[in-house]
Amino acid sequence: MEKFDVVVIGGGPGGYPAAIRAAQLGASVALVEREALGGTCLNWGCIPTKTLIASADLFHRMNHAGDMGLKAGQVGFDYAAMSKRKDEVVGKLKGGVAALLKANGVKVFTGTGSFAARNRCQVSGVRPAPQRACSAAGCQVSAEPDQVLEAGSTIIATGSVSAMPGFLPRHSRVVESRGFLDLTKLPSSLIVLGGGVIGCEFACMAAQLGVKVTIVEMLEDILMILDTDVRRELRSHLEKKLGVRVLAGKPMEKIQADDKKVGGVFGEEALEAELLLVSIGRRPYTEGLGLDKAGIEKSKAGFIEVDDYCRTSKASIYAIGDVNGRAQLAHAATAQGITAAENACGKRSKAETLVPACIFTSPEIGSVGLTEQQAKERNIAYTTGRYAFAALGKAMAMNETGGFVKVLARSDTDQLIGAHAVGPHATELISEATVAIRAELTAAELGRTIHCHPTLSETWMEAAHSVHGMCIHSAPKRK
Repeated sequence: MEKFDVVVIGGGPGGYPAAIRAAQLGASVALVEREALGGTCLNWGCIPTKTLIASADLFHRMNHAGDMGLKAGQVGFDYAAMSKRKDEVVGKLKGGVAALLKANGVKVFTGTGSFAARNRCQVSGVRPAPQRACSAAGCQVSAEPDQVLEAGSTIIATGSVSAMPGFLPRHSRVVESRGFLDLTKLPSSLIVLGGGVIGCEFACMAAQLGVKVTIVEMLEDILMILDTDVRRELRSHLEKKLGVRVLAGKPMEKIQADDKKVGGVFGEEALEAELLLVSIGRRPYTEGLGLDKAGIEKSKAGFIEVDDYCRTSKASIYAIGDVNGRAQLAHAATAQGITAAENACGKRSKAETLVPACIFTSPEIGSVGLTEQQAKERNIAYTTGRYAFAALGKAMAMNETGGFVKVLARSDTDQLIGAHAVGPHATELISEATVAIRAELTAAELGRTIHCHPTLSETWMEAAHSVHGMCIHSAPKRK
């Protein structure tokens, strides 16, 4: 039985940074991964989807090059080649993760990790293919199944999996996100079941490549986590610019699939397409983890509950990322992984609670802090400042004038408490707002901060001035 100061179960965006940080702090570290280093994010989530989205977005812009005075010939795409490029990007990054783990002295065990006891982790079911890939990249691999590792501390980073309700037919025409990413040929028509982040991202990507897309959302609108004005902007673009049909407010029922099509009923309307993409959320993955042997219980929703230091109810066991349910975002998992590792090594680090979110739709969306709805629910008096990309010189130059940015500031102190962007490069722009809110800046201070011209980031300066009705480049409000 090998002994380690820290054992990490799961090698995703939370697990491998946790292992590296613990090693940086002098701990002996083992990482147990049952499938592929990088986890869902690198292999079947963030990276492959954004690689495909980048290709689809470029194709869409090439088809509209005439709007900018450019002439292009017959523009086409090869989805199989796009898929191959996606796999190459994933492969390079996965090799990089393996090299980083080796460089930091982390020992990687390829197999399924589970608790044999509170401070013991059993590794079983070694999978040959990932093991060969890891060996080729140079990291250390144990080929012995059913090994037991003794751990001073254990960090659970097992992530989540797509939810696939039992009422859905098990058929090749019904896939979740991972199955969709395995395709080398696009369907001519697609029904997306679920109008959340994953569903809307895939819908935009497919629509930009000419697929006839219908989104079906049981709730009253898509992306209900966002403020009304933000999701209204996205929905308008989906329907008017990309031709996506959005059906909301009712469930899709009587879903059936055969060799030719998949279909169902929305209200009284029959729907059918070549493929159904199920994107109704993700659930924490704890199957076979043996939590009972560690004395840990799950919440009613299936999450492993933790405190602000990522500790479970057992002091030597931590849980990070999707499995604890605090924020199902890769960058949140990374931050929590670093926090857990530092605490496991004797430091006292508190997890960051201000987590920005990005949605890679067309247009992009970035959000951080409170929405207007959340501010109202908490009885916080606030003032908003808003600025449209249509009034911005750089946006006009780029021919991307849709959308806006918005900031929320407390009415009593002027402190920034929320920021939202929908439009060009919103996923990049949101980081400035995150820094401003974390630094507890006021709207006046952000407005006085000089921004380069002409840039998209000027929208934050203008929106901050707008909070006080002092925006230079927009007409004053009517009194």
